[in-house]
Amino acid sequence: MPLKTVDATLSTFNAIFDRFKSEAANNKKNLILFLADNEPSTNRSWCPDCVRAEPVIFKKLESSVDDVALLRAYVGDRPTWRNPMHPWRVDSTFKLKGVPTLILWENGEVKGRLEDHEAHIEKKIDSLLATK
Repeated sequence: MPLKTVDATLSTFNAIFDRFKSEAANNKKNLILFLADNEPSTNRSWCPDCVRAEPVIFKKLESSVDDVALLRAYVGDRPTWRNPMHPWRVDSTFKLKGVPTLILWENGEVKGRLEDHEAHIEKKIDSLLATK
């Protein structure tokens, strides 16, 4: 199965990310997709850009013939994400500014990224996946 997906929240991220990193060498591409949580009342994301980008990203990744690992990391509800001290906003590795953010993870570091306003653009996703 070319696409392997695992989900994490703020509280589970460190353990899941450690496992993701330890298994990275087994995959042709390793990606992290930071997304907004779903609203409990609607079961839909509070982030319109996430709603638009996620299916496009999945379509691209599912069509890949390579082994691809995707870690979906949920940033929390809107108030949690809006906090300027959100852990992934201030993290020196991720430095998130918006969601969705799609990160190419290679050799223990961020090798490329698509941020909120571009994460749904198929050509940009193709370019990120083609990064060597």
